[in-house]
Amino acid sequence: MSDPSAIKLFVPREVYPGETRAPIVPATAARLAKLGIRVEVESAIGASICQADERYRDAGAAISTDRPASLAAADIVLRLRQPPIAESPLLKPGCIHISYLDPFNEIDLVRSLAAAGVSAFSMQMIPRSTVAQKMDALSSQANLAGYISVIIAAERLGKILPMMTTPAGTIRPAKVFVIGVGVAGLQAIATAKRLGAQIEAFDTRPVVEEQVRSLGARFVKADLGETGQTAQGYARELTPEQLAKQREVMAEHCVPSDIVITAAQVFGRKAPRILTTGMVTSMAPGSVVVDLSVETGGNVECSRPDEEIEVQGVKVIGISALPRRVARTASEMYSSNLGNFTEHFWDKQSGRFALNLDNDLIKGCLLTHAGAIVHPQFKQ
Repeated sequence: MSDPSAIKLFVPREVYPGETRAPIVPATAARLAKLGIRVEVESAIGASICQADERYRDAGAAISTDRPASLAAADIVLRLRQPPIAESPLLKPGCIHISYLDPFNEIDLVRSLAAAGVSAFSMQMIPRSTVAQKMDALSSQANLAGYISVIIAAERLGKILPMMTTPAGTIRPAKVFVIGVGVAGLQAIATAKRLGAQIEAFDTRPVVEEQVRSLGARFVKADLGETGQTAQGYARELTPEQLAKQREVMAEHCVPSDIVITAAQVFGRKAPRILTTGMVTSMAPGSVVVDLSVETGGNVECSRPDEEIEVQGVKVIGISALPRRVARTASEMYSSNLGNFTEHFWDKQSGRFALNLDNDLIKGCLLTHAGAIVHPQFKQ
């Protein structure tokens, strides 16, 4: 029997349309239960990743069939997507809520969590540091997005990626151009390389050239003046003049490419528009463009969220939340990030989550606490 005075942690099933990932897998539930936490998950939480309720029960979790009651009773709530705003008032004051929360675009939701007296953590806002690597959900999911973008592009291309010598002659390798060399871009390069493609890559941050070359790709250089990166490693937003120069270079390298993958992001801002429709139509019919930033505005002028279109014979793919395409692996990785975050701040002596407001990691991702928005970027 679990201790009735122990902290209760509830993980609701994801209800966002089209979401196939689960926020927690049985292995993480077992880890948290071993800390002395009363773990409860909503029934059918793992149905989309072939994890039956029995697997969670065997891991030490209770199964809930009353979502509102479980939310109201929980001391800690773990999720993947941001919660429906209507569920904020259900949470009890002092509840710790950990999930994706986009304060740049979901400020009304953040205000509702503050009004409910919830201590809300955003998994997107976790600082990029050595100690936080094991909790970095953005990076873990971006890795998968980079991988699956190449797999989808290869399937849509209609030709093989590697060089191949056959009795009919030598087949030349496909040319892949990756724009934006963050976590997703680097994984796209690595995956395309494993499949035998010839790869070029571009990023506004010259510091990533060594990483690109170490993966066997050619780094495309452009004289854009001062660019650099933020303290967290993200690309800085370009000026209109710099963006125009960048497009000139991109156009030159898009034309001969069979596949173009765009993964350029500016943290907290709309994704930069890098490829114009004219640049897309300059590519050969049958070529493929995958816009990994379509959810945040898109790098490609003609891409559309959750659609695949053809523009003068060029396939333009704008699938949002690509990690959903490999939901089992994505769930395992995100669940591990959540478990690591909870475990990192768990005080075994008191059996409580140690909410130290002076901790740098907490200061970086805690949005609301004690009835107020406390993150310095969003207080106003």
